[in-house]
Amino acid sequence: MADLDLVYETVVKRNPGEVEFHQAVKEVLDSLSPVLKRNPQYTEANVLERMCEPERQIIFRVPWMDDKGKVQINRGFRVEYNSALGPYKGGLRFHPSVYLGIIKFLGFEQVFKNSLTGMPIGGGKGGSDFDPRGKSDAEVMRFCQSFMTELYRHLGEYTDVPAGDIGVGGREIGYLFGQYKRITNRYEAGVLTGKGLTWGGSLVRTEATGYGTVLFANRMMESKGASFDGQRVSVSGGGNVAIYAIEKAQQLGALVHSFSDSSGYVYDPAGIDLELLKQVKEVERGRAADYVSRRSGAELRTEGSVWDIPTDVALPCATQNELPVESAKELVKNGVKVVAEGANMPTTPEGIEIFRGAGVAYAPGKAANAGGVATSALEMQQNASRDSWSFEYTEERLASIMENIHDDCVHTAEEYGAPGDYVLGANIAGFVKVADAMIAMGLV
Repeated sequence: MADLDLVYETVVKRNPGEVEFHQAVKEVLDSLSPVLKRNPQYTEANVLERMCEPERQIIFRVPWMDDKGKVQINRGFRVEYNSALGPYKGGLRFHPSVYLGIIKFLGFEQVFKNSLTGMPIGGGKGGSDFDPRGKSDAEVMRFCQSFMTELYRHLGEYTDVPAGDIGVGGREIGYLFGQYKRITNRYEAGVLTGKGLTWGGSLVRTEATGYGTVLFANRMMESKGASFDGQRVSVSGGGNVAIYAIEKAQQLGALVHSFSDSSGYVYDPAGIDLELLKQVKEVERGRAADYVSRRSGAELRTEGSVWDIPTDVALPCATQNELPVESAKELVKNGVKVVAEGANMPTTPEGIEIFRGAGVAYAPGKAANAGGVATSALEMQQNASRDSWSFEYTEERLASIMENIHDDCVHTAEEYGAPGDYVLGANIAGFVKVADAMIAMGLV
C-alpha cells in the first residue's frame, strides 16, 4: 500500500507555500487507506502521485486599461487538473486573494466533485487576482477581453470548459464568451457555461449550487426521518450560492435567519426577506448594511461570526476556511444537527473533526455543492444537442443527481466500514472513478 504520509510530504515539498492546496490534498489522502488496501493496483500504478500533480498549469499576464486611461496589470491562471473522465470543467474566480495555490486547491477538489456527479467531465479551475468590485462595466469588459485573449487558446468544448465562480457572474461570462467568439470566429456555445438564457444558457444554472446544497442536506435529514420544515438555518455569504440556498431552504419550510458578507453578518429573526436580498445583492450590488437599512427588525453585526447564532442547520456558502474550530464548537454547543457546505472547503480540518466527533451530520463541499457543476454539464448537453429544457425538467435532473451523489457517499462509507461518514464516502467514491479511468487509459 502507498505510504500516504510520504505522498503528502512530496506534495508539500513540490508545492511550497500553497497551504490551501496542501489542506485539500491531505483531506482526501486521510480517507483513502481502506480503498488502497483493497485495491493494490492503484498503488502499483502510482495513481495517487499522478492525481496530485496537475496535468497542466497556465499562468499569464493580463494587461487592461481603466477608465482613466491607465494600464493595469493582473495575473491570470488556469489549472487543467485531470481529464480522465472528460474535458476539464471548473469555474473562474476573480478575487484579490487568488494565487496559484488557491486555483490548485479548487482544481483538485473539482476532480472529485465532478466525478461524483456521474457526468463525463474532468476537473480544472482558473481565475485572476482582479477584483471586479468597484469597477465600471467598461473596465470589467476590458479586463475580461484581455483575460480571454490569452486563455482562449487553451479552451474548447472537448478540451476545457470554464464557468463562473466568485466574482464571475453573468456579466463576466458574457464578456468572456463574446471575446472568445470574436477571436475564434466560432459560436462554440459549449466552451463556457453560465451563459445568458437567450444565447445558450441553461435554466437553473444560476440557482444550481445553492439549490443543490439544500437538496443534499434535505436528503441527509430525510435519511434520519426529518426535513427542512420548521428548521432554523444559518447561511454564510451573500453571493449567488448563499442567495439560492436561502431560497430553496425557504421553499422547503425552513426559517433562514442569517447571511453575511465581508462587512459583517445579518441576523433577521423574522426570516430573510428574499426579494429584498436579491434587490440589494443582485441588482444594486450592495452590502449587508443596505439590507438592514430597509428591513425592520434585522440587525447588522460586525463582531463575532454568523455561526454564533443558535441554529439547526448550517450552510457555509462564502469561501474557504471561513468556519474555524471555535465556530464549530459554538455551533455544536448551540445544537446544530446538519452542516452542508455550499462553498469549497469552508470548514477547517479542526472544525470538521469537531463536527464528526459530536455526531453532527457533516457533508463536504465536493459532495454537497456539486449541483453547480452538474447543471453546467447539463448546459453542455443542451448546447451539444442544440436544445433547451424547461426549469422544471432541469431542476428534476439536478435533484436526481444530488440524490444519487448522497446515496453514493452513504453506500461507499458503509462499504468501507464507516457508516454515516460523508467525508470518507465522498472522497473514496470520487477517487475510485477517476483512478479506474486513469488505469484503463495507461500512462496518462
